[in-house]
Amino acid sequence: MHAWTLDPQKSEEIIRHALELGINFFDTANTYSAGTSEEYLGRAIKNNVSRDKVVLASKVYFNEGHLSQTAILREINGTLRRLGTDYLDLYIIHRFDSDTPVEETMEALHSLVKAGKVRALGASAMYGYQFCQLQMCAKDHGWTPFVSMQNHYNLLYREDERELIPICDQMHVARTPYSPLAAGRLARPEWSADTLRSRTDKVAASKYDSTQESDRRIVKRVQELAEKYAATMTQIALAWQFAKGVTSPIIGATKAEYFDDAAGALNITLAAEDVSYLEELYVPHRVVGAL
Repeated sequence: MHAWTLDPQKSEEIIRHALELGINFFDTANTYSAGTSEEYLGRAIKNNVSRDKVVLASKVYFNEGHLSQTAILREINGTLRRLGTDYLDLYIIHRFDSDTPVEETMEALHSLVKAGKVRALGASAMYGYQFCQLQMCAKDHGWTPFVSMQNHYNLLYREDERELIPICDQMHVARTPYSPLAAGRLARPEWSADTLRSRTDKVAASKYDSTQESDRRIVKRVQELAEKYAATMTQIALAWQFAKGVTSPIIGATKAEYFDDAAGALNITLAAEDVSYLEELYVPHRVVGAL
């Protein structure tokens, strides 16, 4: 899985650079690269920064038992062991589990908070009604609610603006979207690139390539505004995220300079007319992410 990922040494080098830039929120999952993502991240954190200076997030779902109590209690221990820490700052359910009662899931997650293994809970890609169901369950039983949502969101995919994002805003849930650059398609004028990821990332291709004809026009507008602001396309795409109220977009990077580029987005504030210009050509897409 994820054929483009880096070895331990190169991973540590770019994580160290991210820390030097002031980036302190790192997101992984129990199944990323068969668990080595957590192992490499944990090793890099231990070698370069005090544990209390970073926010570590990991996920549970794409494992045996999905979000059953048995699975959650088993998977958190594996995640903590691989990360080399005794607690997670943020534990995220990777998807909604239709096969497990929400009460079972939420009670199990709450027990991790009570035990001190997890400080806060988050959710990821799902329908708005599913997220609301989970939150109401936590409220009704006095259990720990979710404080963050990691949904699929970028200039080429905005379907969650219909329901999920308004629900998050209403519930004061922070948004940390994945794929903010649409797997690089918002970071360059060309739709495809001759990189290992572009050649092997079949998931990204399934998300974006079927709507290439209409979405390329949006990419062109990102390029235009990059020239207007004397910025990179990455910075414009991320500045749009911040303009939309995003707390922290999840950036995937295989080179240290990609973090320099991303951090530069914090220096850009898009005018309202530019935000509208970027959004004007969007057309509805099929839902991707929620199961």
